[in-house]
Amino acid sequence: MILQALKEYYDRKVSDGSLPREGWIIGGIDFLLDLDTSGTLIGIEDMREFKGKKKISHPIDLPSIGKQSLKHTNSGKDANLLWDNAAFVFGLGKNGKARIQSMIDAINAWLGGTNDVGVQAVRQFFEKGLLNRSHFDYALDHAEHGELFKEGNVRISFRIRETGYNVVFNSPAVERALEDSGNKEDENTVYGTCLVSGDENVPIETTHPVTKGVWGAQSSGACIVSFNKNAFNSYGKVQSLNAPVSKVMVSQYGKALNAMLSSPRQCIHVGDASTVFWSEKKTSFENDFSFFFKEPEKDNPDAGVEKIKALYDSLNTGAFVTEEGSTRFYILGLAPNAARISVRFWQVGKISDFALRIKQYFDDFAMVKPPNEPEYYSIWRILVNIAVQDKSENIPPNLAGEFMRSILNGTPYPATLLQACLRRIHSDTENRVKTVRAALLKAYLNRYYRFHPDIKQKEVNMELDKNQPSIGYQLGRLFAVLEKIQEEANPGINATIRERFYGAACTTPVTVFANLFRLKNHHLAKMDNRGRVINLERLLGEIMSNLSDFPAHLDLHEQGRFAIGYYHQRQDFFTSRKADAE
Repeated sequence: MILQALKEYYDRKVSDGSLPREGWIIGGIDFLLDLDTSGTLIGIEDMREFKGKKKISHPIDLPSIGKQSLKHTNSGKDANLLWDNAAFVFGLGKNGKARIQSMIDAINAWLGGTNDVGVQAVRQFFEKGLLNRSHFDYALDHAEHGELFKEGNVRISFRIRETGYNVVFNSPAVERALEDSGNKEDENTVYGTCLVSGDENVPIETTHPVTKGVWGAQSSGACIVSFNKNAFNSYGKVQSLNAPVSKVMVSQYGKALNAMLSSPRQCIHVGDASTVFWSEKKTSFENDFSFFFKEPEKDNPDAGVEKIKALYDSLNTGAFVTEEGSTRFYILGLAPNAARISVRFWQVGKISDFALRIKQYFDDFAMVKPPNEPEYYSIWRILVNIAVQDKSENIPPNLAGEFMRSILNGTPYPATLLQACLRRIHSDTENRVKTVRAALLKAYLNRYYRFHPDIKQKEVNMELDKNQPSIGYQLGRLFAVLEKIQEEANPGINATIRERFYGAACTTPVTVFANLFRLKNHHLAKMDNRGRVINLERLLGEIMSNLSDFPAHLDLHEQGRFAIGYYHQRQDFFTSRKADAE
């Protein structure tokens, strides 16, 4: 199902010119060598383009002859067709002759029967250089580009001016040879039934292409389909013959997946999960999807907010239902696993369903906030605020994928999310209950009880709820008031009861609140404003009327409500003070 959907995406992008057709890969050329019809080098054109102050290759699709990678092995026998780096074109290094011969072999294997003038001229260029290395002196001793060629890294192709073609590999002869490149036969070709397309008696790919761009995977790439040890094989089959997929299908899904992983608009990275997404046809939802979850762009920080508000508007007006709602949408989460890539999650559904679930996710996280807080949180910002030291590398393994899956399925958030958040609040003595952490706790609890109803529990509001029946919530409010009394009695105090007593207060309230009330009496006695003292005591009385006693222990859910109550009461103090000032 995954490979089939990727193949369909490939077909769609080829039809609109966004991906190269079969037999070609996205690449670039640095230099074109102008040859005459006898294969003699008569000129050099620098094709590089400026990007800022840096020169980059001129983008152009390149013949792949079955390859998906622009890298070479150390054998010197894996040249590309009619293009390659300078080390192969000029036969540099200890395997120089093998590299030149490999360039000739590639031409003979794919274009041996053609009488195309350009192809024959390039073959003669290499044959002359194989017999006499001085044939390359015009390029290697070139005053402007010679030293660059000797380094061997720049990519080079050929042009025959007399033929009228821009580049030799764009001639009709080459185009025809590459049309059916996926079915190219050799002595090792294995035939079978493709598990993806169902086609019978087609050439089967023995090794699938490497996929690049998955965070944490090997830099050289890893495979999504791989059988690299005998223990994984069965019925005497080796490598990817255990899961037979045709060469054409493998080439096409590989191009589609690599293209999405390299696109910031179709790939988001959170924790150890890299997520790509696409729709069965071009939609605005596909273009906007990444904005719903990623951090705002530095050059346009409001773009994400605008996209989210547009999502709300489209759902309110019914646009997604009437225009794009029935379009199928695919979401693929990938994670590194040694030399392979593991599928963390795979979601398929209608755009209207995903849009509603994403809206519910934002509704869950709605919270009263100070002015400097972002209106909506990215997944990265949520997870990094519950990681040790607030560092992304410390985000708990698998949590990003599980969190993303629960959002897309509309199911309860993982319990590890609640546990990690509470641990971080306990350990972060300086900040404790940040806005994003309070929003996460509210989202987790409300979604949990939406799926596991309990008549004793009331939904947590986005702002202060004086009638919330939760003991934990009221104790959190009480703790916030006691801290406020201490702060007003001791202006400029460096550390409050939050640093010393928060952990015990939210887990074993009975052990600390009696002592905090004794401290409260001392602090109130120091305050000069008697009206303020009366107001604070009245607030304490109102909260205490909701409590019968101090429990010996609070479970995790009540600890979460304690944090939310604490946060809500602190925000209410700020809001009340601002209203008084106005």
